[in-house]
Amino acid sequence: MAKDRKPRPKHATAITLKRVADHVGLTPGTVSSVLNDAPSSRSIPQRTKNRILAAARELNYRPNFFAQSLRKKRTYTIGLIVEEIGDAYGSMIISGIEQYLRTKNFFFLTVVHRHDPELLDRYAQILMERGVEGFITIDMQLREAPSLPTVAVAGHKTFPGVTNIVLDHHHAAYVALQHLVDLGHKRIAFMKGASFSSDSEDRWKAICAVAKDLKIEIDPDLTVQIDIDDATPQLGYPFAKQLLERRAPFTALFAYNDISALGAIRAFQEAGLRVPQDVSIVGFDDIQGAAYNTPSLTTVRQPLTRMGTIAAQTLLDRIENGRDEPREIALEPELVIRESTTRRQP
Repeated sequence: MAKDRKPRPKHATAITLKRVADHVGLTPGTVSSVLNDAPSSRSIPQRTKNRILAAARELNYRPNFFAQSLRKKRTYTIGLIVEEIGDAYGSMIISGIEQYLRTKNFFFLTVVHRHDPELLDRYAQILMERGVEGFITIDMQLREAPSLPTVAVAGHKTFPGVTNIVLDHHHAAYVALQHLVDLGHKRIAFMKGASFSSDSEDRWKAICAVAKDLKIEIDPDLTVQIDIDDATPQLGYPFAKQLLERRAPFTALFAYNDISALGAIRAFQEAGLRVPQDVSIVGFDDIQGAAYNTPSLTTVRQPLTRMGTIAAQTLLDRIENGRDEPREIALEPELVIRESTTRRQP
């Protein structure tokens, strides 16, 4: 005896604009005007708008994105060009970008440049072929002005059509070094950022200027140059080892960023040094793991999520409203004091 078979569910039919119009007894043009918030909808009574919106919700109407894109010649998509997927610095910026774009019903396509100029040029072209309406770049050194509106997070070169979102590196260097001086540290070691990192040059110039003002000697034997590209604490580990191998005494380290600072802590601890009792360490960025390391990391906080939000808002203002770009948006850092710094031991 055959078993009863359950009837197959019918495929749901997409609800069209005309179906919504028929449901409320109005023309498709009127319904379209309201659902797209077109200028022509201003003359439509609010009670009629409410009826249309209620019907669209009741019928589960979803606009045809591709039809809208063709009609308006818009894709509502931007290109996001990042140094690495999943690195602690970029992830927080991307989070701010995504949160803002989501509220504006924009999408983003992401490519990874890895500081490779040829890769960057090829990916930028691919994104334009996909119809993006603008770019946001993160930790990237632009070589020329892009053909689309662009916001560069940690961008430093001035180009037409590009807004750079930057940190006040002079103030950042000041709060970090003044903190160490106040704790009695005079022999301070430094980790310089890799040359391909877009913030490196400006940050180092700021550190040198502030050190001169505070009468801190920058000893070449206490300065190491990061020359690898790594999104893990391995970025700082071998260079902290270099400092130790030179046997030049120091009581504090100002690292290029938090990731390199965490690697340095591990290297010092392996050498039998205590952080902060023997060596105080200051990082830069305030990534999510900085507060949960042992010891927790004193660092110069960049408002990374906010930087992403501002980047997305600035780009959409230019795309949607045709606003002139600000050439630069500067943000203030702040020092976050935790367990990795303490008063110099006598």
